[in-house]
Amino acid sequence: MALIWAFCAAALAMLLGATLSAGPAFAATTAPVTTQTEACTPSPEIGCLNGTLAAAGGGVTVTATGPGGTASATTDDSGKWSIGFSEPGEYSVSVDPETLPDGVTLRTEDPSVRTVNLGSQTAVLIGLNGSAGGSGDAAAGSDTASAGGFDWGRLAQQAASGLRLGLLLALAAVGLSLIYGTTGISNFAHGELVTLGGLLAYLFANVLGLNIFVAGIIVVVICAAFGYFQDVGIWRPLRKRRLSLTQLMIVTIGMSLALQYTFQFFIGASTVRIITANPVPVRLGPVSLSVDSLVSMGISVVVLIGVGLFLLKTRVGRATRAVSDNPALAAASGINVDGVVRLIWTTAAALAGLSGILLGLVLNGVNWMTGMQLLLLLFSAVTLGGLGTAFGALFGALIIGMTVELTNIWLPGDFKYATALVLLILLLLVRPQGLFGRKERVG
Repeated sequence: MALIWAFCAAALAMLLGATLSAGPAFAATTAPVTTQTEACTPSPEIGCLNGTLAAAGGGVTVTATGPGGTASATTDDSGKWSIGFSEPGEYSVSVDPETLPDGVTLRTEDPSVRTVNLGSQTAVLIGLNGSAGGSGDAAAGSDTASAGGFDWGRLAQQAASGLRLGLLLALAAVGLSLIYGTTGISNFAHGELVTLGGLLAYLFANVLGLNIFVAGIIVVVICAAFGYFQDVGIWRPLRKRRLSLTQLMIVTIGMSLALQYTFQFFIGASTVRIITANPVPVRLGPVSLSVDSLVSMGISVVVLIGVGLFLLKTRVGRATRAVSDNPALAAASGINVDGVVRLIWTTAAALAGLSGILLGLVLNGVNWMTGMQLLLLLFSAVTLGGLGTAFGALFGALIIGMTVELTNIWLPGDFKYATALVLLILLLLVRPQGLFGRKERVG
């Protein structure tokens, strides 16, 4: 138990120290840049806000207000804009809806809040519905189209976005399903492992400036170690004391809340970005995805295939499936059940951390509530596919991802997440064991 708390304290101390050191102190206040006729170039005296409204084109007015005053800029023909300030701090960025072309509307009228640091550029993502030409192209920076109409281009875009979301959810859902299959625990703190991966990636890649791939490897190793010490310090001792599954589930809820507010204490309520550069879009026919999205999808596919081959082709993988099917019989057969369970906690935490990194890149940010917001989708995917089945969790995640994004064609905003729950209820009414679950006799 002492080991895991020591590990947590060390990791959070690193996060606190890096976060506090990331914000330099400034004493002087200068006049804000009020006119933007050229692209802002960051310098030791100037920090830049920039973005791209490709769906709107040129002539759109963007305004930023903060400690340095108020300044505005107009997008060029490609939709790009930038605003410079000589005063660091948080700025509220908004778009004048009167300057948007016909067929284009703001996804939300709430301003986007971003932090300006001198000497650096901060990308601002503003969601738009529709496009100036009516072609259904995705709004820049979001990679997804939004509610407001239907055409085949929008359908292709939303399907690609759904596949992307499903693959990234599957990384975390597979681990969550394996934990349930081998221990019977519904781990409500699993979402916070996703958050931990994203925040540690922010620490190593953004604050400490490491290469994103090097940072990703370090984060996955740390998350795996966190999962290992969770089992050593908490779950194995509780199993030895023969706590009921309900008691263990309550422990996971408590851990979830503790981790959430620990994250909030150290990084605040703002959203942090792992990489601050603007996403580079890649157009594949009617579909537009960023390079980060394509790389993340590729990594997800490779890792998921690797997990599948591990479960099917290796002795340890077969032992894992045996423990998931019947722990008592597996123990009687000579399988080290405790060793398998510890491996599952370690692997599940590593997969969740990787999912957090990739989701942070694709969603252009992560905050203290990211894991909690994804938890319903993760449990929906696991239950839809069949509790305790890794392959069921994979297909369940793909179905949930596609459902969430495709319904965004007709439903605005966060209503799309409710469709995941509706789909889950409808399926369970017809097939209570899930898609790949087995019927069990009760009584």
